[in-house]
Amino acid sequence: MPTRPRTFADCARTHARGLTLIELCIVLAMAAILVAVAWPSQQAQLQRARRLDGIAALTRLQMAQEQFRARFGRYSGDLASIGSTRSMSGHYVLALHDAGPDTVTLVAAARRDGDQQGDTECRQLTLQLNQGLADIGPSPRCWNR
Repeated sequence: MPTRPRTFADCARTHARGLTLIELCIVLAMAAILVAVAWPSQQAQLQRARRLDGIAALTRLQMAQEQFRARFGRYSGDLASIGSTRSMSGHYVLALHDAGPDTVTLVAAARRDGDQQGDTECRQLTLQLNQGLADIGPSPRCWNR
């Protein structure tokens, strides 16, 4: 029985083992598209997670202010006497504003050289205490509520 001559298709079928350059380019393009779509969402999640650092710092200052008020009958006007000037992870700088006997505003501002600078909506978190009642700012969304 005579053997038929091998065609180009026969040779291609037996020797095709790897990816062609076009297939590799298509795979890389698809990976780049997936990364481009996922990156902004991932960055937004990181910013929301870092906000918790500022929220925790303001909550600690609130507790310290209430303890100071229970002891001395007024809120403290000196941040150094009740707590630190930075949040635990260092994403926020803390400050006191409008300190009076019955009211004080606690502020956590994103560090100018930090990762939270990109959080334009909630770059500064505020907590106003008025005779033991707390009012959060700038919006409940910034406090993950």
